[in-house]
Amino acid sequence: MTNSLDETRFSKPLIYMLIGSAFILALSLGVRHGFGLYLVPMSHEFNWNHQVFSLAIAMQNLLWGAVQPFTGALADKYGSKIVVAVGGVLYTIGLLLMSVSSEAWLLDLSAGLIIGMALSATSFSVLLSAVGRAAHPSKRGMAMGIASAAGSFGQFIMLPTTLLLIKNVGWSSALVISAILIALIIPLAWMLKAPMYSAPAAISKITQPALSFKQILKIALSHKPFLFLALGFFVCGFQVVFLGIHLPGYLVDHGFDASNGTIFLALVGLFNIIGTYTAGILGDKFSKPHLLMWLYGLRGIAIVTFLMLPLSVWTIYSFGIVMGLLWLSTVPLTNGIVANMFGVKYLTMLSGIVFFTHQVGSFFGGWLGGLNHDLTGNYNVIWACSIVLSLFGVFVHFFVNEETIVDD
Repeated sequence: MTNSLDETRFSKPLIYMLIGSAFILALSLGVRHGFGLYLVPMSHEFNWNHQVFSLAIAMQNLLWGAVQPFTGALADKYGSKIVVAVGGVLYTIGLLLMSVSSEAWLLDLSAGLIIGMALSATSFSVLLSAVGRAAHPSKRGMAMGIASAAGSFGQFIMLPTTLLLIKNVGWSSALVISAILIALIIPLAWMLKAPMYSAPAAISKITQPALSFKQILKIALSHKPFLFLALGFFVCGFQVVFLGIHLPGYLVDHGFDASNGTIFLALVGLFNIIGTYTAGILGDKFSKPHLLMWLYGLRGIAIVTFLMLPLSVWTIYSFGIVMGLLWLSTVPLTNGIVANMFGVKYLTMLSGIVFFTHQVGSFFGGWLGGLNHDLTGNYNVIWACSIVLSLFGVFVHFFVNEETIVDD
């Protein structure tokens, strides 16, 4: 009876970790999602074309993904709190340097290199893996969904706040204020102390010999469903970064105010709270690969509908609500599949590998969006790519399953 009751509850250390993770993700992702609002003012002030800023953000996403498996391996070995604290320091330094970036190379260094590395330590892969290790398997999806939703709440709060700061104190001062907020991540990292969940001795399986990182990596990369899962995450990265960085500019091109793009992204953040939390709960009850197929298919339908309807404030905000429900709902489901396949001991590193493909998609979504705009004055090619990739996302998840390959 006691074990059954424990399974329905979150332990006090896990609740403490969830609170810390929630605040860290809200700050880290809230500030990060506001970067698209700096594209127009910085480009105008320094006479840059859109590709300059887009390339820096694309580099950020690519480096974030490339470093993520190594950051994950460090978190698996030394603990999440130290890795997150170091990430908070780097994030603060990157924002301060970005606030004085009057040259393209300095923007690439600050917004691209430094913040990219910082995000690998202060975002989903490290924090959700820490939460996943501490949660009971039957509640793992819900716990990850709660933590994911917190990042969305940060987006909802920080986007209008960032726009107000840019309008009232300028883009440079807005970045300095953001750096001060991000510095709070450093003390918050010490809340990530919940121990890894372990089954009671009476029902535990026979412990298998520990595998080296090289061995677990070899097993993962030879497992085709894992590779298809990674390919599917490429689609997510391409779509969310294209929309996050370029939709405000797309709306300005069509005669709308910058505030319309901000409200769109804020609505995405608000409704993503519902989407990620719901995805976490559904992932504990239904097939996660099938849920991912539905998510990518619905994204494609939403994009097609948005482009076919006359552009108005109501269609923009409705699109924001629908995309919010689908935005990062992929994250708890994808991380949950990795946990089911390989257990939680190596979850941070393996989630980081899957996340790398997400960030490759993010690189192309961010950079090609700016390149397409500079060459043609519109985003038509990238819209078409987003639709085709939705179909691809549905297709690859036909080949993903949750079969356990390595036990905890």
